Amino acid sequence: MPGGAVLHATSDVNRVEAPVTLKAYLMCAFAAFGGIFFGYDSGYINGVMGMDYFITLITGLDPNTTPKADFTLPSWQKSTITSVLSAGTFFGALMAGDLADFFGRRVTIIIGCGIFIVGVALQTASASFGLLVAGRLVAGFGVGFVSAIIILYMSEIAPRKVRGALVSGYQFCITLGLLLASCVDYGTQNRTDSRSYRIPIGLQMAWALILGTGLFFLPESPRYYVKKDRVDKAAEVLSRLRGQPRDSDYIQQELAEIVANNEYELQLIPQGNYFQSWISCFQGGLRNRSSNLRRTILGTSMQMMQQWTGINFIFYFGTTFFEELGTISNPFLMGIITTLVNVCSTPISFWAIEKVGRRPLMIWGAVGMLVCEFIVAIVGVTDGSNQSAVKAMISFICIYIFFFASTWGPGAWVVIGEIFPLPIRSRGVALSTASNWLWNCIISVITPYMVGTDKGNLGARVFFIWGALCACCVVYSYLLIPETKGLTLEQVDRMMEECSPRQSSKWVPHSTFAADMGFVEEKTAGHEAIEHKEV
Repeated sequence: MPGGAVLHATSDVNRVEAPVTLKAYLMCAFAAFGGIFFGYDSGYINGVMGMDYFITLITGLDPNTTPKADFTLPSWQKSTITSVLSAGTFFGALMAGDLADFFGRRVTIIIGCGIFIVGVALQTASASFGLLVAGRLVAGFGVGFVSAIIILYMSEIAPRKVRGALVSGYQFCITLGLLLASCVDYGTQNRTDSRSYRIPIGLQMAWALILGTGLFFLPESPRYYVKKDRVDKAAEVLSRLRGQPRDSDYIQQELAEIVANNEYELQLIPQGNYFQSWISCFQGGLRNRSSNLRRTILGTSMQMMQQWTGINFIFYFGTTFFEELGTISNPFLMGIITTLVNVCSTPISFWAIEKVGRRPLMIWGAVGMLVCEFIVAIVGVTDGSNQSAVKAMISFICIYIFFFASTWGPGAWVVIGEIFPLPIRSRGVALSTASNWLWNCIISVITPYMVGTDKGNLGARVFFIWGALCACCVVYSYLLIPETKGLTLEQVDRMMEECSPRQSSKWVPHSTFAADMGFVEEKTAGHEAIEHKEV
């Protein structure tokens, strides 16, 4: 064992993790706070782009002399302002994987908070299109650091029985951020000075300061220390996380399993130089169901599919979309309603993701979304100018948001935090998160051209596209998403080696890595007398 450490090990698959404690809940809940400024930063721009003062500042148009239909940002400016954050986040997420392995998960998140604050300061000071875009690009790097590594950090410290629920808390905080942004936008929309947009932008600094400061008091991931061959330090932080004495059997046995799994994976994934460590993410054939290549494709494609559901069309362009319908008296209020539905629906996933499981939740969530989207599209095309029809469209948009928020919203984040082996986990999660932001950027770029009245002018017909893509999500979920509920990260590793996604819900742990790697010399029938062995 690294460093000559001596650990208690077990072959009992039910004793590889300590019981859940309130302390573990609270630590993960605070880490999930990172979702608030991710959600807020994504959401505030939706309302700001519909503010009269902001439109006047960016375009030079006069709201008193310009026809209402023409008083809006051009499609190319909407596209640039919205998508540049995602572009920065894409590159930030890729960089975060390296930093998380070098500095640690916790420190990388703190660095991301600092970069984000710089970007927000630039945006708050902006009085022109150029500086605003530059600030959103810098802030995007910070969001990329946080969004990639928060999921990694939470997955590595959360107890297995509630890992899905706790990681879902990250998505819940994203929805809270979106709701806060909508409320602040609603409160400042009618101001006739720069505070109309500077207040919503500047408020973001508070979320980053809270998260960055709080993380100074949280422990590092024990799996990071195992990866760095610092087993003694891993035991110390695992003791803090599980609320057990450092020399207790629970801590020793869980740590032995983490160490054994890491050594097993290192045999399959030899560590080389910097470039070799990235190449490792793409090794193994497509026919090998546990290969790193297949896991990387699964993680990146799952985040792509989450964006294909079309949810960010509502949260990025909902205000301007409802304005263009021409039958909504207060599109800013509609923005609050849709984000409120998002917030209230997400907690359902806390229960469902552990009770129902990841796989069925994703399948049926995609089914629900595609039905709602096709209904919205059909009603909008056939009778979109009728007030009653518009109300029906809004109702089904809210139901669609409910299905997303309780299934694909949290589910995609939960699964990408679970499917990668420790040697490539930070880079695998970083690549998956970068995929989310890449597709987020692509959708942000093209959507204004699809629905803008000066371009494609699809209107409600855009929901035919989102519905068709959700149909792809149904097929994808059935064929590729494995069931991981109730398993440790090490047991997920073993399950993906031994069965296909469609068989994964029936798989049960049958051995430990500690036993397979020879950490256990002998055991009694009751699994109580475990011999120590130094490997």
